[in-house]
Amino acid sequence: MRRVQLLDCTLRDGGYCNDCHFGFENEKKIVNGLVESNIDVIECGFFKESIEYDSDYTRFNSLEQVGRIIPQNRGGKIFVVLADYGKFDPKKLPDYNGASVDGIRVAFHKKDMIGGLEACQKVKEKGYKVFVQAMVSVAYTDEEFLELISRVNEIEPYAFYIVDSFGMMKRKDLTRLFYIVEHNLKPCIWIGFHSHNNLQLAYSNAQSLVDMQTNRNLIVDSSVYGMGRGAGNLNTELFVQYLNENADGKYKLKPLLEIIDDIINDFYQKNYWGYSLANYLSASHNAHPNYAGYLDDRKTLTVGDMNEIFEMMDEQKKYIFDRTYIEELYLRYMATGNVQEEHKDELKKQLNGKTVLLVAPGKSSVDEQEKIVDFSSKENVVTISVNFCYPEIDVNYIFLSNLRRFRELEPEKRCKCIVTSNIPADNIYLQLNYRDLLSNVQEVRDNAGLMAVKFLSMYGAKEIYLAGFDGYAHDANENYGDSRLAFVTRNAVLDAMNEGMTKVLRSYCNEIPIRFLTRPRNIMIL
Repeated sequence: MRRVQLLDCTLRDGGYCNDCHFGFENEKKIVNGLVESNIDVIECGFFKESIEYDSDYTRFNSLEQVGRIIPQNRGGKIFVVLADYGKFDPKKLPDYNGASVDGIRVAFHKKDMIGGLEACQKVKEKGYKVFVQAMVSVAYTDEEFLELISRVNEIEPYAFYIVDSFGMMKRKDLTRLFYIVEHNLKPCIWIGFHSHNNLQLAYSNAQSLVDMQTNRNLIVDSSVYGMGRGAGNLNTELFVQYLNENADGKYKLKPLLEIIDDIINDFYQKNYWGYSLANYLSASHNAHPNYAGYLDDRKTLTVGDMNEIFEMMDEQKKYIFDRTYIEELYLRYMATGNVQEEHKDELKKQLNGKTVLLVAPGKSSVDEQEKIVDFSSKENVVTISVNFCYPEIDVNYIFLSNLRRFRELEPEKRCKCIVTSNIPADNIYLQLNYRDLLSNVQEVRDNAGLMAVKFLSMYGAKEIYLAGFDGYAHDANENYGDSRLAFVTRNAVLDAMNEGMTKVLRSYCNEIPIRFLTRPRNIMIL
């Protein structure tokens, strides 16, 4: 009789959302809750020999460490870790003795197929259950996939997986791959399915797999609350109900809900995961989800812009995330456009030897508006707002590097706009070369405020006073005087931006005097 197993990968795939920092006690609580829920296979984290072990993180450099979060009463469950090919030496594994994990999931990309399968064979020889995780199943042609299956048959692992690494599989894709596997994989090998939710299809695809008329044993991967990279994974708490109602499942829901309430929800609030347009785009272009995360974190691109960058990508670069590659692609895209310098000399004369009041849209620009208005009325003060038009004073210029914000600006105000070359624009005052204004700190490389400061330094201003340069609070509602400008992103990204702004402003202070007129809230006073 066919069996369906559920594998929970919260402690591993969920680790992309919190850098694997669950906390030792939480790790044990999650494992115990999964055992109590009757989850069949429990993935405990990553196995990497090169990392430094910390019990509060689910990254392990020895299998003995994994054993510390596995309960004495294992409840007949299978405990596994995931190891990426090339990041562990299977020869160094201890022989299986039942004291730690029962199995190892070996992940590899198509280019590493031969070496990855050799590693699988060596893991099996050590006595462990082997789960073959050939990443990005759709990257294989049918002929290549058949060759892969043939080689897997020689090893006879515990399971072979169809892997929807980028969350882009539709039902027809899954069905096609499943039938190839079903008709060619040895019957003794379980067929697994690992999905992501970029197209909101993880749940329906998992249902389709379980509903297929087949005698093959199946494993479906999921995570509590869908915790996982980018758009997340299939939700364990949702799918156990489906299996209970449709596939003779015997799972308990309450322990999963307690895990969410006591542990996972806190991580979600700090660093959300789930469907987004950026994750949709990465899936539709069959690209690694980290590319979507990188572009979305910039907060300078429209969805159309991101789509154009994905279309610029080399096909061979899509499958494995390359930060240097996407950064260069982003900068190349942003640097396209014209430079309009008709008023360059005129502006230099106006700024030379003057005090500049630079107003950003932070909340202090509202809370301390009287101070800003009073300062702007002083003699020899030039006022410039950044990425918006400050409504309390008639600013001399508006500096913009964000296409979204430029499009929102009233057309009659464009004649006083100083924009960067990534913005296609006519009837503006000045257009500057985008690349010339970049900082050397990755997290804030094209931050609009910092670009404006660098521009003013280059154009001969005497000194700069900053207003509304507040940095970024974790609560999005606290970041802008106008709530329509607010955006939501991960706390870790916000913290890195605050640190980067402080670092860059301090370095720019060596070139031009910079002072805060309003009190910054999340970056350090210079």
